[in-house]
Amino acid sequence: MDFGPSPRAEEVCARMWGFMREEVFPAETEYEQWRASNDAHAHPPVLERLKASAKRRDLWNLFLPGISGLSNLEYAAVAEVSGWSPVIAPEAINCQAPDTGNMETLHLFATPEQKKQWLEPLLSGEIRSAFAMTEPDVASSDATNITTQMVRDGDDYVINGRKWWISGAADPRCRVFIVMGKTDPTAETHCQQSMILVPRDVPGMTIERQLPIFGYQDQHGHSEIVFRDVRVPASNMLAAEGDGFRIAQARLGPGRVHHAMRAIGMAERALGLMVDRAKSRVAFGKHLSRQGVVGELIAQSRIDIDQARLLVYKTAWLIDKYSAKGARTEIAAIKVAAPAMATAVIDRAIEVFGGMGVSDDTPLAYFYAWARSLRIVDGPDAVHRRSIAREELKRERPFVG
Repeated sequence: MDFGPSPRAEEVCARMWGFMREEVFPAETEYEQWRASNDAHAHPPVLERLKASAKRRDLWNLFLPGISGLSNLEYAAVAEVSGWSPVIAPEAINCQAPDTGNMETLHLFATPEQKKQWLEPLLSGEIRSAFAMTEPDVASSDATNITTQMVRDGDDYVINGRKWWISGAADPRCRVFIVMGKTDPTAETHCQQSMILVPRDVPGMTIERQLPIFGYQDQHGHSEIVFRDVRVPASNMLAAEGDGFRIAQARLGPGRVHHAMRAIGMAERALGLMVDRAKSRVAFGKHLSRQGVVGELIAQSRIDIDQARLLVYKTAWLIDKYSAKGARTEIAAIKVAAPAMATAVIDRAIEVFGGMGVSDDTPLAYFYAWARSLRIVDGPDAVHRRSIAREELKRERPFVG
């Protein structure tokens, strides 16, 4: 069993760390200062500078094996590095959610015409996109609950419904939405849903409001959207009518590896901040690092991060070897384990920093808000625990007694 990174992963990660130290970390202050004096959802120019540099450094579209040549396991290590600066770094290398999942979806299911219109500009970083599945009036963790209607009318589909927590929609560069809705409520349960491409600014689609996360308004936004008699060509359908649930399942496997590894990167940065604080801060006559309770927080964080990373690596390896279907239980497990671990580690770092930890003087407060939100994104922990338990109950044991 070889736990070392492949030579390719080692080389790409080295270049990624160079990019982070030389350009991404220094750009964080510029990014935040620009946002503070401009519209909350406007696009900070510094990101275009970073994107151009990432292209020159050959750090572009690394998430897509067919383009980058990296396996899911190899890219996992890169995703962790990007998680050290989760607001800027993923977009700087064109590996940001929800665009990665949307690009994977288009890569797998789009027609040549759809790829030319939407996938090519996404891959070049010219536009952004959104994925509209979650709804406010139903438990969207069970996608069969979705109530948005897509009714065929001649050469068009007419869409009516309401979506929320649609990440990316507030960004003016978001030009296309992948919308999931019901095309045939009478079909078999998992064949009722379809996905269709909806261009921005189509008549009848309205962004009602932007939803903050623990008071933070992300630049790309999380929107509530209403579709009122929105008409799009039938040629905008992804795959075939009734394939929506199948497409949704296909897009989630690698994406959960990306989310999990970025969460691990956030946790590593939080642990680094915790250690620096413990070594420099004095209380009760000695550095915090010499206080037993602080040492315990540091040690437990190291253990938790390494455990989570190994589980995610195993999952990425299984996806590479057997596809997402062969890693179903592990994909659910990392969706629970990595955000929960990151939330705990970041919380410990906040404890060591005290009042400073809940301010914006460090990235910890935002990290905590985002890590806690990840326990809901793509389905809450309870849903994934349910899936894991169901598989475990089927598992045969070599001995019980």
